[in-house]
Amino acid sequence: MLQIDDTIISLDVLERNFICDLTSCKGACCIEGEEGAPLENDEVKKLEEVLPVVWEYLPEKSKAIIKAQGVSYIDRDGDAVTSIVDGAECVFVYTDENGYAKCAVEKAYLEGKTDFRKPISCYLYPVRVTRYAHHTAINYHRWHLCACAEALGKKEGVPVYKFLKEPLIQCFGSAWYEQLAIAADELASDGVE
Repeated sequence: MLQIDDTIISLDVLERNFICDLTSCKGACCIEGEEGAPLENDEVKKLEEVLPVVWEYLPEKSKAIIKAQGVSYIDRDGDAVTSIVDGAECVFVYTDENGYAKCAVEKAYLEGKTDFRKPISCYLYPVRVTRYAHHTAINYHRWHLCACAEALGKKEGVPVYKFLKEPLIQCFGSAWYEQLAIAADELASDGVE
């Protein structure tokens, strides 16, 4: 474990390799699972605000779920998560021309239609952030669906923290990220890998 300010970071974030391999997984992380994507307190409101912008990208089955229960629900742990279709697929998923599952919210962001990219839990994946009273835990989440991403990351030599540079900076700031990169370099030079 590594500590920067009030964050406790698993060494897996520094030592494991990862690059999303969409050509292999086809976006399986957006359509597999038992619950929706975890949401921060303000993200339910942000999703509601961008809904009119992304509505045209959504499949009819997602629109029906959103009309019935909204953009989110409270999971069994009492946390807000994105609504899902058929017990698995995020309601904000659309399928592109190549058959890849992609995020409609991110599509709108990339087209300049909104300033909200997507829920931070999605943007940070495979890192999971857990906030406690006095610290924040940052862990690497391994999922069999992402074995291809681990393989590609290893082949290209890209550690998780480098793959996730932009979302980590968005979440924790550039000074924090610089400290993380320095710690990773120091650990690597000490032969800890």
